[in-house]
Amino acid sequence: MTAPLTEAEFAVLAAVSRETRDRLVAYVALLAKWNAKINLVGPATLGDVWRRHILDSAQIHDRVAAAEVLVDLGSGAGLPGLILAILGGPRVHLIESDARKCAFLHEAARVTGTAVTIHNKRIEAVPPFEADVVTARALAPLAQLLDHAVRFLKPAGKCVFLKGARQADELTEARKSWHMRVTERPSLSDPSGVILEVESPTRER
Repeated sequence: MTAPLTEAEFAVLAAVSRETRDRLVAYVALLAKWNAKINLVGPATLGDVWRRHILDSAQIHDRVAAAEVLVDLGSGAGLPGLILAILGGPRVHLIESDARKCAFLHEAARVTGTAVTIHNKRIEAVPPFEADVVTARALAPLAQLLDHAVRFLKPAGKCVFLKGARQADELTEARKSWHMRVTERPSLSDPSGVILEVESPTRER
């Protein structure tokens, strides 16, 4: 069994500043506190929180840092969207329909001193606006994610999705109804996971 990733090990892997590290520590403490009351993440995953959640989110920062606007679909506990905002770069919009999770997002943004826009609505109820990048983690199958993402994606934008072991099946299914360019990268946090970068998604007519 792999030993849990420590805060210090994460800081080296992600090359974060002391200030950013402190803000992430504050996020992790708040996540543990709130998770005892509402289901933000699986309780067992908190034992390896720096790998399972912080590194998992932070590993795509280099793929989105140059964007101006990022939309995170189904943000939940702010993974990956709030973590990406803490790391710096785009103006981040978090879309989450659960009011309790949005309360956590507001408090986490306050505690970490992070500027984000939080939309407490279902994805389809948010008026479309243009984003350079759309992200999502553990939300829905790829085909469904694309249905949501194209409402926000600029023509030259891209989707960056964190996917698990079923990604190959999801990709096969999505290609039945979508044309797209896909780049796959291995996950740094999960041996069975991948990062899917999707460009130019167009629904089959």
